[in-house]
Amino acid sequence: MSDDPQRAKRITIIAVCSCLLVAMVIVVAVGVNIDDDDSNEKNDKDNKNSRAYVSKKAIESICQPTDFKKTCEEEIGAEAGNATDTNDLIQAAFKAAMKFVSRAAQNSTTLRNLQKDPRTKKALDICIQLMTYSINELQKSFNKIDRFELPMLHEILADIRIWLSATITNQETCIEGFKNTTTDAGEKMKKALNISMQLSRNGLAIVTELSKGFHELNVEGRQRRRRLLGKKEVTVIGGKPKSDLSSIFSRRLLQAIQDTQNGVKADVVVAKDGSGGFNNIKDAINRIPLNATKPFVIYIKEGVYEENLEFGHRMINVMLIGDGKEKTRITGHVNNADGIPTFRTATVAVNGDNFFAKNIGFENSAGAAKLQAVALMVTADFSVFYNCSMDGYQDTLYVHSKRQFYRDCTVTGTIDFVFGDSASIFQNCTFLVRKPLDGQQNAVTAQGRSDVRQPTGIVLQNSRIMAASELVSLKNKYPTYLGRPWGNFSRTIIMETYIDDLVKPDGWAIWDGSWGLSTCFYAEFNNDGPGSNTTSRVKWPGIKNFSMENAVDFTPGSFFIGGDSWIRARNVPYTVGFFKNNVQQKAQ
Repeated sequence: MSDDPQRAKRITIIAVCSCLLVAMVIVVAVGVNIDDDDSNEKNDKDNKNSRAYVSKKAIESICQPTDFKKTCEEEIGAEAGNATDTNDLIQAAFKAAMKFVSRAAQNSTTLRNLQKDPRTKKALDICIQLMTYSINELQKSFNKIDRFELPMLHEILADIRIWLSATITNQETCIEGFKNTTTDAGEKMKKALNISMQLSRNGLAIVTELSKGFHELNVEGRQRRRRLLGKKEVTVIGGKPKSDLSSIFSRRLLQAIQDTQNGVKADVVVAKDGSGGFNNIKDAINRIPLNATKPFVIYIKEGVYEENLEFGHRMINVMLIGDGKEKTRITGHVNNADGIPTFRTATVAVNGDNFFAKNIGFENSAGAAKLQAVALMVTADFSVFYNCSMDGYQDTLYVHSKRQFYRDCTVTGTIDFVFGDSASIFQNCTFLVRKPLDGQQNAVTAQGRSDVRQPTGIVLQNSRIMAASELVSLKNKYPTYLGRPWGNFSRTIIMETYIDDLVKPDGWAIWDGSWGLSTCFYAEFNNDGPGSNTTSRVKWPGIKNFSMENAVDFTPGSFFIGGDSWIRARNVPYTVGFFKNNVQQKAQ
């Protein structure tokens, strides 16, 4: 990478222009004609017609990579008027999406007020919540475009892609909530979300095309990240922050962690024995300042806390510190079998960005007979969990959306016990498979990507997949698989991981017939253990044969688009690239 900042900036400008070349040429060329007409004193009508033509062609060019071109052109045109500026047109795309998501939220409220069926009411409540989150993601994307800065282009586009992906996941989750309801509200909601879903996917397509142009010229991020890849453990605070704000945050966070570990300081302390400021966690949560710019630390002393907790989306920069994942435990038993949508079964739901948890156990104790029962659900961007446990049976850990990192954690369960549509990496974690109900089979993962452009997936690295003690003697009775395709473009990568012999030789399980088998993205790389041999794996088109060059794109330094400074700021053990020396694909 060049040391000349002006040259780097010129390259960045070229990257952007190469992606939107057609649109820009049309705008410039016809714009010159408008100016010439002015000089020749053409009438206003001709000028307006020319400007409308410029705008129309620019919109068509911007909409070219989308799957729903007619919707794209019509809705951007309605919002943009005769605008010709590329930024204005992209912002118009976000405005249109926000408008239709807002309408869907209003429809949810109206439908809810007319409903008597309890399950339908609960499903509509979820839609209202998720549409609020989607509007927030779209507004953030709009603001990023409005404050467009070339030096930060890589990070800007990465953030927008993640947020747009989350809006798609939110809308999918809304519709998912109507399963097992007895009314037509689900169909009405699906219809109400039709245009907003198309616009969300269109926005993702447009921004992905921009990212592609930037990425292909190897500007900034990729080459820098590639140099970082290796076995070395990163001392996280040693990474250079990206801004003064992140530097301040890193220092405060490190000090807060050290103080809490030394028993010196926390913003609030929770203790079952009365030695803290609160006896339960819920009361402590009520003290969290909204939209905080510095870490708010909750120290939870040893004990079992029977509570269901939700950290709202404006509870950002929250730290939850316990005495150990076997000592500080939060447990609940809400479940789907009792009529609660899966999204609402979580013992702990985390929705505020920059969430950090350490030395905490999260549990849903409902049991296998109660079907879906989530211990921990995360929709928060830049969330980190260190030395935590998530215990349950079906659907234990809901990695719902955005960017998440798990280190030295233990996850237990049976069916799809790590599921969702986030960009998640698990390093040095243990996955313990439990005994399911008779006639059931186990699946460790169920990744839910529904659009091929979503930058999401589940990555297990340097981890262990093993039978829990209750399954060890019964592992031949209950088949276990690495995963199955919940989403049509489901993506899961397992690398440098120990796979025990409980995993069936075919490795991966179907979801429903041929669903996702040709469009999923499943890969194994440099794993070991008796269950790691890939010779007898299923031969679906979606099963990938990985080399080191492929696998490196799914290490944290590359997979987390926009960079990994948010992990570096948290003072946890962290490997940027591969764990093993002389990494190479094993011959099977």
